[in-house]
Amino acid sequence: MNWVAWRMLTGDRAKYLGTIFGVAFGTLLIAQQTSIFVGLMSRTASQILDIREASIWVMRPEVQNADEIKPLGENDVYRVRGVPGVSWAVRFYKGLARARVSDGSFRQVMLMGLDDDTLVGAPTEMLLGSLKELRHPDAIIIDKAGYSYLWPDQPLSLGKTLEMNDQRAIVVGICKASPPFQTFPVVYSRYTQAMEFVTQERNRMSFVLAEPDGATSTAEACRQIEAQTGLLAMSRLDFVWRTVGYYLRSTGIPVNFGITIALGFIVGTAIAGQTFYLFTLENLRQFGALKAMGLSNGRLILMVLLQATIVGCIGFGIGVGLTALFFEATKNVTHLAGFYLPWQVVALSAAAVSLIVVLASFVSARKVLFLEPAEVFRA
Repeated sequence: MNWVAWRMLTGDRAKYLGTIFGVAFGTLLIAQQTSIFVGLMSRTASQILDIREASIWVMRPEVQNADEIKPLGENDVYRVRGVPGVSWAVRFYKGLARARVSDGSFRQVMLMGLDDDTLVGAPTEMLLGSLKELRHPDAIIIDKAGYSYLWPDQPLSLGKTLEMNDQRAIVVGICKASPPFQTFPVVYSRYTQAMEFVTQERNRMSFVLAEPDGATSTAEACRQIEAQTGLLAMSRLDFVWRTVGYYLRSTGIPVNFGITIALGFIVGTAIAGQTFYLFTLENLRQFGALKAMGLSNGRLILMVLLQATIVGCIGFGIGVGLTALFFEATKNVTHLAGFYLPWQVVALSAAAVSLIVVLASFVSARKVLFLEPAEVFRA
């Protein structure tokens, strides 16, 4: 009977391909929009994710995300270093600065001030130049996307200058960095150098980056830091989720993308369900003939499920393949850099498509269950 079900499904090529297109389109909408949403949310914490040397971030208790920062005092780094269980702790600056290039144009840049001695937080992938050049006066490293924003249509080269807070900055390196949420250029410099690129304030240190010693867990070290300094200490992953959670709660992004994903699900369900239902209606004569030949309702339902599963698997494969192709084709586009298709989204899309197939099968199977063979032959 499986062969009969297959022949019934593929007998009309146009309807067969139309049903597959409906499932593929629904899968494409769900997987692509969900991946964009996940990528956009991960951008809010991209600079935290990029710094892998330190597992503990220390900040003011009032800080809700990585972009709205209440500065720490310069002595706080020494207080953290004195906490038992902390192996090392360094200063780290993260903030915005206005950068002006030689033609007078300017942009806000995300300035990252790295500890002078250790350069903890430095980019891990250099495209031009080297990290050691950062120790020279006025030296900065800029990410590739930021370079393209500041000097559009120009090839990557070192030695270009820009001005921040009336101070000259020389590009000694170009790196690859995760794009931030606001798409600002990402600029790295030494901590003391970064203090010259920003306006004067009494306190300017954004975070203390720390690492527990081998005998102390990250969670225990965070508790010790909080108990002894009164500051907020979080693991790197907890700070990522704190930042992502803030943007989920405080912006309309989740609602807008949720609506788009829901529309994709509804449209995909409607197209696939309607097409598959019409397919079943047009094959009622064949189902009625099989029923008159003694085939049980259970066997007929299995045939419908088999047809729906075939359509679902092929449509899902095409939809996910097109989504992966989209991200592969746009991976070098600056505005879309960093977006990809996570395996979790593939699993979620598979669950959604399975639900679509089950719903379509249920609607179609009802017609077969209550089919009277005599009515088919009378028609």
